[in-house]
Amino acid sequence: MRSGPSHLGPFDPGFAELPAELPIFPLTNALLLPGGRLPLNVFEPRYLAMVRAALATPERLIGMVQPIDANADRKLQADFVPAVHRVGCAGRIVSFEETPDGRYQLILSGLIRFRIHQELPLDQQGFRRVVPDFDVFAHDMAEHEFQLADRPRFLAVLQEYLKTRQARLDWKGIEEVADDELVVAMAQMSPLDPEEKQSLLECEDLDAVVEMMTAMFEVHGATAAGGEHRLH
Repeated sequence: MRSGPSHLGPFDPGFAELPAELPIFPLTNALLLPGGRLPLNVFEPRYLAMVRAALATPERLIGMVQPIDANADRKLQADFVPAVHRVGCAGRIVSFEETPDGRYQLILSGLIRFRIHQELPLDQQGFRRVVPDFDVFAHDMAEHEFQLADRPRFLAVLQEYLKTRQARLDWKGIEEVADDELVVAMAQMSPLDPEEKQSLLECEDLDAVVEMMTAMFEVHGATAAGGEHRLH
């Protein structure tokens, strides 16, 4: 996921400083990409503990992963451990707020993707931990220039797709957004299915994300128009 030179900030850890252990937050339909921002509302005791543990580390990283079962979020038993996809994205806590009713409101900044090499025993406070393999996605933290090959076409296809989903967007504001920021934001914000979002997460780079997103938007548009197209 080559998200451009604006991806890394002055407080982000370098690749050599990435931790050998990572807490994970399984959450359906929550896509975080390198360079993206993801707001989270945390209220379960085990995930409140996870946030406190992450804040106590220099990197302040949480690994976002999607459960394989899209309905896993509804099963809130304390001992429920859903199977998760093997590829996720590590996000750094860049802001957090404590609410009067005992929740944390966070913003994660996407840093680098990872593949789960091994899942560790549950932390004593109930949250999950893994040994992440960052090496396969080291290019996420490299600086690469990115430019949409055909920005007008991408925006036109996006606009038609959002119409089928009755979603609104500030088109005037988009004109000033850089290409890499636009693609990442649209991938995260678009009302795609969990499996589609996972496919975007596992793309090699932003060029591949654009190609896949465009195909998804066109298929959804054709389906809404009465076509028989189907994603495989």
